[in-house]
Amino acid sequence: MTDPLFGAPVAPAQATAWQHATVTAITTETLRAKTFRLALARPVRHAAGQHYVVRLTAPDGYRAQRSYSVASAPDDSGTIDLTVERLDGGEVSGFLHDVVEVVADLEVRGPIGGFFVWPGDMPAVLLGGGSGVVPLMSMLRYARALDRPELLHLVVSVRSPDDLFYAAELTGAGITVVYSRVAPPGGRAAGRLTAADLPPIDPATQTAYVCGSAGFAGAAGQLLLDAGMPADRIKVERFGPTA
Repeated sequence: MTDPLFGAPVAPAQATAWQHATVTAITTETLRAKTFRLALARPVRHAAGQHYVVRLTAPDGYRAQRSYSVASAPDDSGTIDLTVERLDGGEVSGFLHDVVEVVADLEVRGPIGGFFVWPGDMPAVLLGGGSGVVPLMSMLRYARALDRPELLHLVVSVRSPDDLFYAAELTGAGITVVYSRVAPPGGRAAGRLTAADLPPIDPATQTAYVCGSAGFAGAAGQLLLDAGMPADRIKVERFGPTA
């Protein structure tokens, strides 16, 4: 695969090896989510929608690892942004939130994934539930870097404004935010995602990317099917608790 912005090849073979990464910045997204910017010791360019595995090793040799989607756009900076939602009792997410600081060293492997990627050259509808917005944010940021934001329509469903990742960037044309539990005044009433929240669907040109919990992914996928999107043009990434 080649990158349409820089023409640089994506090298999946390099994704199989573990490497060290230095935490260069930590940003609070919500009360339960932080973004960790990592400088890779051996830079590998990712595609929008891919993920990395983070591995922790305790002094006694015990290891734990979890996968986290890349939130940053593909570029040649040698850095990636991983947004991690803290889960109650989560050994990896808890360590990242409570212990890891800037200049900390982490062990990572990636980028991983070839199915749920947006190449940057075709129209797409993106539907994200909660933290499922993370890989879609990589796609949105990439479209903006390409100066082609009109290619994407992003719909994000979250419980309340306090749960919205990247709130400052999720504005403008082509962006819809749906609040399922508590909505700010003056806008759409709180409630689940419906067909009315979808952008116009063009099954001849668009591909859909759906990311969220199993329940969200199933419901969103059905809305797309009902709107006329062919099943083979719907890419779904479901996730469960990642501790």
